[in-house]
Amino acid sequence: MTALVTTRIRESATRLGLTHLTDTVDELLARAEAEQLGYLDFLDLLLEEELGLREGRRFRNALKLSGLPHHKTLDEFDFAFQPDLDARKVRDLASLSFIDAKSNIALLGPPGVGKTMLAVGLAVAACQAGYSIYFTTLDDLVRRLRAAEATGRFARQLTAFLRPALLVCDEVGYLPLDRAEANMVFQLVSRRYERGSMIITSNKSFTKAHMFARTCAWWRRSITGSAQRPQAEILRRSRVGR
Repeated sequence: MTALVTTRIRESATRLGLTHLTDTVDELLARAEAEQLGYLDFLDLLLEEELGLREGRRFRNALKLSGLPHHKTLDEFDFAFQPDLDARKVRDLASLSFIDAKSNIALLGPPGVGKTMLAVGLAVAACQAGYSIYFTTLDDLVRRLRAAEATGRFARQLTAFLRPALLVCDEVGYLPLDRAEANMVFQLVSRRYERGSMIITSNKSFTKAHMFARTCAWWRRSITGSAQRPQAEILRRSRVGR
C-alpha cells in the first residue's frame, strides 16, 4: 500500500510540475520518519524544498539574462583595498531599500577603484531578492538605441530598458556623446525617474558633464531631489566618489 501511495504521489507531482518532489519523495519520507515530523511540518518541508529549488533556478536564469560581466557578490569585495570607502554605507545600500523607493545610486571615482564591482554586487543582491535587473555600459546602451532608431524600433528598445526594477549603467562619461545620443540617454533617464532605480558608475563628477549636461541634471534630481548638487546615495570619498 505504501509503495502504491508513493507511486501515486510521484505521478501527481510530475503532472503538477513539482519535479523536486518527484525525484526526492522517498528521501523526504525517510527524513520525516526519522525526525518524527507532524503533518504540518512535513507539508512545510515539501513546500520549502520545492520553493528553494525553483527560486534557485529563477536566480540562475535571471543572472544569465542580466548582462552582468561577472556574478561576484558584495561579500567578495575587499574593503581593505579601499580604506576610504565607507563600508557601512555600502551595507546600507545592500538593504535594497533604494529600489523600493525607486531612488538611484551614483558611484563616482577614477578607473580601477571598484565602482563596477560594487555596482555588480548590488545588482546580484537585488536579483537574489527577486528584483529584475539589467547591466549595460553607456556605450552599449547608446549603440543599441541608435541601431533601434535606424530600424524604427526605438520605442520598443527604450521600453526594454525601462522594464528592469534596477538598471546598472556602467562607464558613464568614458566616451563622449553627440547631441542626438545625449538626448536618447536623457529620454531613458527621465522615463525611469520614479519608475525604476538606476546605478551609474562614472570617472567624472556631475560638474564635468559636457554634451549630456541635461541628462546629468536629471540624474542629480532623481538621486537627490535637486538639480543643483549630488549628495544622497553617492560614495564620495577620494577613491570611490567625488
